[in-house]
Amino acid sequence: VCPHHGFSELHQLDTFYNALNVNDQDSLNSAAGGNFLDKMPSDCLKIIESKSKVRQSRAKAVVAKVNSSSSTPAISSDVAELKDMVRALLLDKKNQYSAPTSSPTSAPIKAVEPNCVTCGGTHAYQNCPATSGNVY
Repeated sequence: VCPHHGFSELHQLDTFYNALNVNDQDSLNSAAGGNFLDKMPSDCLKIIESKSKVRQSRAKAVVAKVNSSSSTPAISSDVAELKDMVRALLLDKKNQYSAPTSSPTSAPIKAVEPNCVTCGGTHAYQNCPATSGNVY
């Protein structure tokens, strides 16, 4: 029971589970071998504790791998090489867009002429004499 609010463990677990996103709910259901909320509260707490330990150990392993790298000069040269490659790609892309493009078969540009939908005349429908000032 929650000492601050008096909620039972079951109510706390239900609230916790329903606040999770679908992926995390699926993960708990998978770890429970079925519906997570069908388990006893003590089993649910063990599953949550187990899942949190897995996450923490994964996070620590990644940090340890990054911090244990003693080949800083090799990494620096790799980073410099990547920077040069990105710079070259960006310049190449910039040159593609800034180069004048001339299409050998450019079509002539045709002016838009008004065409009245009411009478078929060569004026806009707002200026049609057949509507005698009726504008919408």
